[in-house]
Amino acid sequence: MPINNSRLVTYSPAYTIVPTYECFNRCSYCNFRSEPGKSPWMSISDADSILKPLQSEKVCEILILSGEVHPNSPKRQAWFRRIYDLCELALSMGFLPHTNAGPLSFEEMEKLKRVNVSMGLMLEQLTPTLLNSVHRHAPSKLPEVRLQQLQWAGELQIPFTTGLLLGIGETADDCWETLIAISQLHQRYHHIQEVILQPHSPGYQQTFDAPPFDPHHLPEVIAKARQILPPDITIQIPPNLVKDDRWLLACIEAGARDLGGIGPKDEVNPDYPHVQEQALREILQPAGWELMARSPVYPQFDSWLSGELQTAVKRWRKTLTPVSLL
Repeated sequence: MPINNSRLVTYSPAYTIVPTYECFNRCSYCNFRSEPGKSPWMSISDADSILKPLQSEKVCEILILSGEVHPNSPKRQAWFRRIYDLCELALSMGFLPHTNAGPLSFEEMEKLKRVNVSMGLMLEQLTPTLLNSVHRHAPSKLPEVRLQQLQWAGELQIPFTTGLLLGIGETADDCWETLIAISQLHQRYHHIQEVILQPHSPGYQQTFDAPPFDPHHLPEVIAKARQILPPDITIQIPPNLVKDDRWLLACIEAGARDLGGIGPKDEVNPDYPHVQEQALREILQPAGWELMARSPVYPQFDSWLSGELQTAVKRWRKTLTPVSLL
């Protein structure tokens, strides 16, 4: 029996590789970073040892998620080379790389396009008022810097994921303005795959003293986002940050259709374990939703990829997609 596409929720079988946790930004809500020079960089041989056992599992996406080395740092070139080499290694081992490493130069993005099927960067919130609070010590969180990345991704035809962080001091109007900015860029370049709506969820490392974003408000944010964003952009929510099953279902009913990368650990929110595939099915199926694995690039963007990347994606699609959807 064919699957009803209107009742389909997707996720990416993923594993996260962290080249380094060191970051020159100090966002007060961060539970990921370490001080520059305090986090060893992942070696290629260590990555190879991690990835080899995953080849026998159904891991499709390798998310290369890195702290940021300052653009003017003497270590920047080596940092970028390490990220590139990790992507190349993952690709050579049959995985599909997706990189999120903070703002990159146009040239860096252009090079990474060769070894990534998609890339991403959270806008978080575009309001400049946060530069006086949670982003006071985060130079790369300038709104114009983040928006520039989305524009360059469009110019380079890179399938892109972005998103909002909710509950860090923004107003509702700030959220809508950020979503409108994403919508406008997408209407120009048609390159945004997904918008993540991520509720602030306090962790043990952060200094930001604020309550979590109330997940009960998420459905109304999703519904408004669905009105603002073009229909070909998928709304993604992280299920490990929506603890109540009923509200997770309410988020999906409101218009969220993707649950992001599901792997052993959420590196950005390490205090909140990922909800695994079988547990998600047990929540979704009784409510009439079908959970399906996807690749980190959506089919409408395949033509933007090199021949080598297209071949790798097609091989995974045959594995991930039920016969009824082929």
